[in-house]
Amino acid sequence: MIDFEIPAESKAVRAKVRDFVQNECIPAEEGCTPENFDEVLAALRKKARSQGLWCPFIPEEYGGMGLKPLANALVQMELGESFLGALSLNTQGPDDATMLTLLENGTEDQKERFLKPLLAGEKRICYSMTERAAGADATGMQTSAVLDGDNYVLNGEKWFSSSASVADFALVMAKTDPDVARHRQFSTFLVELPNPGYRIVRDIETMQPHTELGVKLGGSHSEIRIENLIVPKENLLGGRGQGFAMGQHRLAYGRLRHGMHNVALAQRALDLAVGHTIKRVTFGKRLADRQGVRWMLADCAAELYKARLMLLHIAYKAENGMDLRIENGIAKVFLANMVHQVVDTAIQLHGALGYSMDTPLARWYRGIRAQRLADGPDEVHRWRSGKNVVQAFEAHGTCASACGGDLL
Repeated sequence: MIDFEIPAESKAVRAKVRDFVQNECIPAEEGCTPENFDEVLAALRKKARSQGLWCPFIPEEYGGMGLKPLANALVQMELGESFLGALSLNTQGPDDATMLTLLENGTEDQKERFLKPLLAGEKRICYSMTERAAGADATGMQTSAVLDGDNYVLNGEKWFSSSASVADFALVMAKTDPDVARHRQFSTFLVELPNPGYRIVRDIETMQPHTELGVKLGGSHSEIRIENLIVPKENLLGGRGQGFAMGQHRLAYGRLRHGMHNVALAQRALDLAVGHTIKRVTFGKRLADRQGVRWMLADCAAELYKARLMLLHIAYKAENGMDLRIENGIAKVFLANMVHQVVDTAIQLHGALGYSMDTPLARWYRGIRAQRLADGPDEVHRWRSGKNVVQAFEAHGTCASACGGDLL
């Protein structure tokens, strides 16, 4: 028997978070401005903490809710409906994945100096890995770190360091051992900001224009110049040569979090679309009663159904300590394209209204395009998934194990 029953305690926490998002976060969006953002967020965080809603997947001994992967997935699929959702519970990217990295790899001193203020919501951190020349190939990074006495000296550049403009710390990956195997060449360093050796050249303009509020939310993507950045040896995280491995583990969670939030955003977009088609009458008939419109809604419903099943299966594997790399890669691509399809359909069903800025759909549409690039472009993950299919067939005479076959 395959049991899809969600434990009662997980249902309860999902309902509690759903209520908080719908009744607190979404109403707060309308009056949130650059001028009052700090005040709005502080009030939401105070309410969240009073209800025991804080750092969902962080262990209770560190001040979090201690949720396991399934419950966290359910919570994240609610938080993504509001741009204030994750921030209100201090589970926003890129901070959340870095909290995980510090929990698993940080020394006691690093946890005290860096993790503790992140968990308290007092500080934010960015992740500086990507470089312009290397792109999706993390092993192509050229930023160097040379040991000089009790310090490392870093030099190079970083590209698309998300949230750097609001960060108090940076997690920087650099090449420490150029002559060893490529996956062992890199190390990761904790850097306190501001620092003269870590300079933001600019916030890169994208198809989703920067706004003052968006930057405060952490929506900037910065070009960084690293020049003679001095980092004490004790700020080396996880050991020399472990940067790539930690980075992949960190990105694995980030990809899932993006997917969970994509489900939430797609659901909110579809709800807007259905609400519009019920009220909109053309030629004496509701849009919702037209066959073509129902086909469009049905396609969106199918995409959301598949998306939820993917995430629930991955959460199940995570809770049971199973290898989920194959499913994670497939889901990353699917979920990024799913949210694009649903939001695009919602815009189409709204007509010119959807294309306007009178609904949030146009803003969401610009933002979600990045999902097919962030944490690895579609093509890289599809290449890897295709390789898994070939390897599975060569090993077993069938590729089923690379296509969800363990479900059968």
